[in-house]
Order: sequence, then structure tokens, then C-alpha cells
Amino acid sequence: MAASTIEPCVIPVTSTDRASAELILVRAPAPLPGSPYLLWLPALGVPARHYLPLAQAVAGLGVGVALHEWRGLGSSDRRAGRRCDWGYRQLLNDIDGSASVAAAAWPGSRWWVGGHSLGGQFACLMASRAPASPAGILLAASGAPYWRCFAHPNWVRLAYLAAPWLARLVGYLPGRRIGFGGNEARGVISDWAATGRTGRYGGFGINDDLECSLANQRAPVLALRMTGDWLVPAASIDFLLGKMPHAHAQVDVLAGTPGAGAAHFDWMKQPDEVAQRFAKVIANA
Repeated sequence: MAASTIEPCVIPVTSTDRASAELILVRAPAPLPGSPYLLWLPALGVPARHYLPLAQAVAGLGVGVALHEWRGLGSSDRRAGRRCDWGYRQLLNDIDGSASVAAAAWPGSRWWVGGHSLGGQFACLMASRAPASPAGILLAASGAPYWRCFAHPNWVRLAYLAAPWLARLVGYLPGRRIGFGGNEARGVISDWAATGRTGRYGGFGINDDLECSLANQRAPVLALRMTGDWLVPAASIDFLLGKMPHAHAQVDVLAGTPGAGAAHFDWMKQPDEVAQRFAKVIANA
């Protein structure tokens, strides 16, 4: 069966505050031994459906995929606005809900968690907090947003000061208009910018020490760095992986394929190479 013909199904997920969204499941027609599956977390502002080509490619190689939907996007029943706000605490709770639904869909199977950009950061956080550790973490174009990791750090630091101010002024970050992310909740942008300024993960209302959790995270990590990706330079990846000193980490560089770049979003157009690298790691685990 061609990967593109693998039909997804959707399952509703309700969070603890009754926010709801759909989890997209793509089952493998011929699963690898143990029927492993991958819980995938999108980049900031990217609806889950945009990762269907990746999910179908991974499923075609024997690994099921569950695509999480960010609150405020796609199938989510919430939209960011002056009267509707949330932050990292709610996003983490939403991911826990998706993880529970995915586990019920593949009972007893080995599970992996991964993500793109902000989704990769949350994959690491989720793995560090999960009651049962994943078999591994898979990252695509993902690293910590700490301002010192970038080629023009002072401009990046200024952006971390300006974005929360703009979000408070408008009621949400108008990402569609300014060309960064989606229309993002004030709380999300506040928590994201705080990490960018300090290099530490946390968020309003989060009582757990996320830095301590990351320091104790032991699941192995494969990080794919995309050539030409100025949003996630090598130093950003190294900074994120450095927060998990007990986890075996491997960084591979993806150079792209003819006709498609490998920068921050370009790889999504032709995700076969990413899918193959992920499936190989899972098969050999």
C-alpha cells in the first residue's frame, strides 16, 4: 500500500478544562514487531493535518503515528483572543490527554514521542514528565529558543521582549499577520518568550520544576538538524540536548533532496527522508 493512500482516523480528546480537539491516528498496514507508535507534536502555529504526509510515510514503514493538535488550531474548539487565553500549563495537559488516547489505541505497544520546532521542545518535556518513559524522542528542526544561541542574539532578545507586549496589546499574538506562528494565546507567548530570555523552561501556573525533570530524562534522542535552518541553529539544538545529560543523544544533519530544501519547514513537503530515519531508529531500538 502506498503511504499516501493510508487513511487516517480521528478520535476526540478532551482536556481537564474541557477544551477539545481531534487526535489524528495513522495506523501502519504492516506494523513492525511490537507495533510501535509515535506521538507527534507540531510546530508553533501549524495544524496537525499538515503532518499527514509525514505520518503516512512513517506508517508505511511500520510505525503508527498519532498527530496531536495544538489548542487554538485546526480541530481545536478554542481560538486565542482577549477573552480566551492559555499557556504552557494547558498545552502540557492537552498533550497528556492525547498521550492517553494514543496509548488506548495501541495498547501495550512501545511508544515514542517527537515533534517539530516547539513541538520537539514539548516532546522532551512530555517525556521527562510521563509516568512511563517513552522508548525514545525524535526531533525535527527543534532546539531551545535561548537568545544566546542565535547569530544575531540581541535582535532575538528584542523579539522576546516585543512579542509578549504585542500579544497583550492585541489580545493575542497576530502571528498570521506578522509571519510567525499562528494566532497565539498571550500566555503561550509569555511562557515561550520567558524561555527565550532565560534559557529555562517553565510557565505560569506550572508547579513542577521542568528543568529538573529534563535533567532526569533518560530516553535516547535523535535530533535532525536541517541545513539552512536559521530558526534552529546547531547551538540551539545543543542547548536543548544539554538539558538532558543522562540521555544518549544523536544529531544528524539533513541536507535535503533535489527540488526541496531542508530548512525549517521545507522538509515537510517531502518528508520521506525524515520518515526513513525515524523508522530506522525505531526498528533498531
